Amino acid sequence: MPRVTQAHLDARRRQIVDAARARFATHGFARTSMTDLVEASGLSVGAIYRYFKGKDEIVAAICEHSTQALPAELTTKTVHGFLEHIRTLAREEDHARLVAQIYAEAAVSPPLAALVDRQLSDLRTAVAALLPHREPAAAARIAEAFVAFCHGYTQQLAVRGDLDPAPFTAALVAIIES
Repeated sequence: MPRVTQAHLDARRRQIVDAARARFATHGFARTSMTDLVEASGLSVGAIYRYFKGKDEIVAAICEHSTQALPAELTTKTVHGFLEHIRTLAREEDHARLVAQIYAEAAVSPPLAALVDRQLSDLRTAVAALLPHREPAAAARIAEAFVAFCHGYTQQLAVRGDLDPAPFTAALVAIIES
């Protein structure tokens, strides 16, 4: 019997995660069943359970595959570009709605809350590292505000729809320069 390649296994796992991302963003976590994920992915129930024990593991995989496109420096131009990137993900991939669903689930799931908290901590650390001219305590405060503000912008996109990032850019730059 031929062996299944790792590339094939990775592609199937990615297929499930991509289908779940889309479904969770449009229908929410609670209103998505495993049957819905079977239908959305085009795979069998057994195929999905080969990779994941349930929806909780799929949500964790979605979180683990997320990436932040932080700029290399924090200037007005790069912060605006970062917020435009968030806006584009919201428009093209329903990312803001997906993040809202993940946060809602993290509020009632301690394991997911721990994963999200770790990712937020990593993001704050990365932002603070972009402020080498600041004392560590000041950089940490700015990073805390920066991350909270960016997530607030994401939540606004999820609820209010497409928003111009210009006023948010101005506010973030004011926080950075304070």
